Amino acid sequence: MSLTGKKIWIDVEQPKTAIMFDSLFRKLYNEDVDLLITARDYDSTFRILDDHNINYLKIGTHGGQKLEDKLRLHIERLRGLLPIVKDFAPDHFITFTSVEGVRIAYGLNIPSIGFNDEPRNIPVCKLVFPLIDNIITPNCIPKEWYIQLHADPKKIIRYNGIDEIAWLSEFTPKPEVLSDFDLERGKYIIMRTEPSAACYFVDKLEPDETLLSKIFPPIINEFPNHKFFLLVRNEKQEEFLKKKLKTHSQNKNLIITRYLPKLDDLCFYSGLVISGGGTIVRESSLLNVPSIEFFPGETAPQEHFLSNNGFPLEHIRDIDRIVKRSIKILNKNPSEERFTMSFKEKIKNFDNPNKICLNYVKINI
Repeated sequence: MSLTGKKIWIDVEQPKTAIMFDSLFRKLYNEDVDLLITARDYDSTFRILDDHNINYLKIGTHGGQKLEDKLRLHIERLRGLLPIVKDFAPDHFITFTSVEGVRIAYGLNIPSIGFNDEPRNIPVCKLVFPLIDNIITPNCIPKEWYIQLHADPKKIIRYNGIDEIAWLSEFTPKPEVLSDFDLERGKYIIMRTEPSAACYFVDKLEPDETLLSKIFPPIINEFPNHKFFLLVRNEKQEEFLKKKLKTHSQNKNLIITRYLPKLDDLCFYSGLVISGGGTIVRESSLLNVPSIEFFPGETAPQEHFLSNNGFPLEHIRDIDRIVKRSIKILNKNPSEERFTMSFKEKIKNFDNPNKICLNYVKINI
């Protein structure tokens, strides 16, 4: 069925959604859809949308770590979204896991579809699953996990792959990123902090803390001529790291930042990616880059999926083991094949969830 002239609302609540939905936006515009895109101020969400030249409305912000603040800002965002969505009168709503978006779609009787690869985020899932019409989920995550969080088993759409395939299946690395940042391929490391303000992190870390303060020093001592990008999620983490790493403050090879443009290009040519969260290391391992996750919990099914399919991702929680493994990886010179398009051949074996979403909306709108 043609989507020409149909109205679709998409709410972007986090950086991953902004990255994942970029190709979906373009697919919908090619279908001549009237598209309303709203976005929440969280981490680098706005920066990503701006870099991709997406037209969107800024509505609301993330609630931080405190539960009361999350609730208050949730209510404020509902107030901001409601009149805009009601006036637009969409035929369908698409989301990742926007709590406010799903609540408004349910309240205004707007058909909805979303994606979810993080049932570990129990508070958000409990709010979203009972109200959303359909959920697209990876086969590698047990269906029972969603059902236990009140998802209707008849409305769960399954696919063979993981979310990151949605954009990396269409990704072509651009080598000019190396000259843009004055880098040598394989001779720099990207490190990402933990999502300490997320619901599932509230009891694990203070909002300003990150274990990168302990992981980074011994690695740069071994590789002083490598460049290091420490990518933080908020201002508090940035301040914390700059204080803890004060002795390295004059080192030109250290860059602490809240945002890195052309991140997939940078990942592709890096020597190693280390992260306290899942998305960036799933991306980098799909690009055939050695990747270490130090998320302080059990290894997620997506990580098992990647390692079981031969992608170079490891989950290590012990700091000393992370450092030793990182040094071992960096002491090896990456092969020429590392920097070819060979990763795309492996990705072709799996489903693109954005295409599944678009086809489902076409059939059911």
